[in-house]
Amino acid sequence: MSDINLTKAVRQNLLSLQNTAKLMATTQNRLATGNKVNTALDNPTNFFTASSLNARAGELDALLDSMNNGVKTLEAADNGLTSITKTLESMQSTLRQARQDKSFETASYTLSTISDVNAKISFSGGAFGTSGAGSVKLMTDSAQSLTTADTMENLKGVLTEAKSTVTGGVTLTGTDLTAAQGKSVTIKYGDDTLTYTTGATLADSQAVADEMNAKIAADAKLKGKLAVTVTGDKLVVTATSAEDKALTLTGAEVFGATAAQTTTNAQGSDGKTTFNINGVDVSIGQADLNNTAWSTPAETTANVDALVSAINVQLGNAGSKFKVKNDSGSLKFEAISTSAGTLKITGQGAIDLFGATAASVGVTGAEDTSIHLAKTTDDLVNEINSNSSLSSKIKASNDNGKLRIQNLSTQQLDIDGVSSSGLIDAVSTTAASIGGNTVRADLAGQFNELRDQLDKIADDASFNGINILRGDKLTITFNETGTSAIDIIAKDGKSVDSNSLGVPTTVLEQDLDADTSIDAILDKVKTAINAVRSQASTFGSNLSVVENRQNFTKNMMNTLQGGASNLTLADMNEEAANMVALQTRQSLATSSLSMANQADQNVLQLLR
Repeated sequence: MSDINLTKAVRQNLLSLQNTAKLMATTQNRLATGNKVNTALDNPTNFFTASSLNARAGELDALLDSMNNGVKTLEAADNGLTSITKTLESMQSTLRQARQDKSFETASYTLSTISDVNAKISFSGGAFGTSGAGSVKLMTDSAQSLTTADTMENLKGVLTEAKSTVTGGVTLTGTDLTAAQGKSVTIKYGDDTLTYTTGATLADSQAVADEMNAKIAADAKLKGKLAVTVTGDKLVVTATSAEDKALTLTGAEVFGATAAQTTTNAQGSDGKTTFNINGVDVSIGQADLNNTAWSTPAETTANVDALVSAINVQLGNAGSKFKVKNDSGSLKFEAISTSAGTLKITGQGAIDLFGATAASVGVTGAEDTSIHLAKTTDDLVNEINSNSSLSSKIKASNDNGKLRIQNLSTQQLDIDGVSSSGLIDAVSTTAASIGGNTVRADLAGQFNELRDQLDKIADDASFNGINILRGDKLTITFNETGTSAIDIIAKDGKSVDSNSLGVPTTVLEQDLDADTSIDAILDKVKTAINAVRSQASTFGSNLSVVENRQNFTKNMMNTLQGGASNLTLADMNEEAANMVALQTRQSLATSSLSMANQADQNVLQLLR
C-alpha cells in the first residue's frame, strides 16, 4: 500500500490509463501472434479443442510423409518394371533375329566307289551333341535279283524260229478229201478264234487253202494276220503279223492229223520276242545275236552277251531301274536302284523265253535279295532328309553330283568317313568338319547379357531401403489409429527376376540350333512380358489408391487446421481497430492525468 495520497481524479485517470495499457498489451499480443487464444487462460474450451484438432492434423501430416515415400517406392518399382519390359522385348527381338538367320555352314563331298556293305558316314558334334551321333549307310541293305532257268536253251529254241506255224501234217487228196467234206477246223491266234467248215465237195488241198484264206480275209480281227498254204502234201497255217501270239489248230484230225497242233514258242513275222520288265517293253530277235550259231560254248556266250547288251540298251533308254547280265548262259536281272520295286517279268515272251506259266503271272526263278547297291547322291539326300533323327540336325542336297551337308547347329559338326580332301571313303576319321552358325552363337551371348541386366535392374529398383521387386513388403498407413492401411508386395511375394518370370537362366549356343527350340524360348519370354505387364498394372492400381488417400489426407488436414484456426485465430482487422482505439484512449487518459496533476500543482503556487 502506497503512503502517497493521490487525488481521486488522479487515481481515476491513472486506473483508466492502466486498463488501457493492459488492453493494448493484449491487443498487441494478438496482433503479434495472430491468435486470439494463445493459452488456456485466454479460452480454455477453444484452446484445448484447437490443440486436439492440430494434433490430429500433425499426425496426418506425419502419415502423409509416409505416403509420399510409398508413392516414390512404387514409382521406383514401376521404373524397374518398365526397364525390365524393355529388356524382355530386346530379348524377344534377339531370339526372333536368331530364328530368321539361316546362315548355316555347308560343305560338299564327292562319292567314291564303295564295296563294303557296311560302309557309312557318321556325324557327331553339332546338333548331335557330345554324346549323340548319327550315320547313314552308303550301300543298300539289299536289292532284288532273279536268275531265269534254262535261259540258254529257251533263247536258242525261240530265236531260231522264223514265225508261228502249224501244219495239218496230212495229204488232202483222194479219200482224205472225201472224209473231210463238211467238217470243221478251228484256228486260234492269241485270243482270236476262227472256225472253218469245208464244203460238200473238195477239189484238192489248194482249194481248201483258198477257202480258208477267204474266210480269214473276211474276219475283221484276223485279216492280214494269218495265211494258209500247201507245202508238199501238208496244209500249213502261218502267222504273218509282227505280233507274238500262240497259234493253235484244233480239228486238224479232219485232215488226218492225230491231234490238235499248237506252236510252243510263238513269234510274229518280225522274228522278235517281246516281254515286259516292270512296265518297260523289251524285244529281242536274231538280229540282236552275235551270230546265228549256237553250236559251241563260245558261240552261245557271244550270243547271250549280245542279247544282254541289246536288252540293257532298251532298259536304259526307258529309264528302267533294272539291268540284266549273263550268268553262265542264263539271264540274271538285277535292281540298280533302291526304289526299283519288286521285279516282275511278264508278257508272251516271259512264257516263251523264261518258262512263265502265263503272261500275266510273270517269271519264276532263283530270287536273291542279298545283293547290295551303292547309293546315289539323290538316294543319300532323300534318306538323310526323310530321317527325323538326322533331318533336324543336318540337311542334305545334291550339289552337281556331290553330297552337300548343311550343319544346322551353332556348334562344329564332325564327320567320319570323309577324307580331308572331301572324298567319301567310309574309312577316314576326324578328317572332315563343318563349322557352326556364328550368328546364332553370338545372339545367344547377347541374350544372356540382357538376361543379366534384367536381374540387375530388379536389384536397383529400390527406394529408401525398400525394393518391392525383390520381394519386400511396403506397408502404408492411412489414419492416425492405424486401422486403415495397405500392404503392397509383388505377386505371390516373389521377387521379379528371370527365375520367377520363367526366363532361361542361361541360353547355350546350341539352344538356338533348332527353330523349334527358339520358339519354345520365345514363348517363355512372351509369358514373362505378360507377367511383368500384369504386375505393373497391379502396382498402378496400388499407386492410384495411395494417391487418392494422399489427396484425402491433405484435405482432411486442411479441414482440421481450418477448424482449429477458427477457434484460435484473431481478426486482425478488428484487433488493429482496437489498437487504434486504445491508442486514442491512452492519449486521452494521459491528457486527463496531466490535467489532474496540474490541479494539484496549483497549490504549490499558493505556497510561493
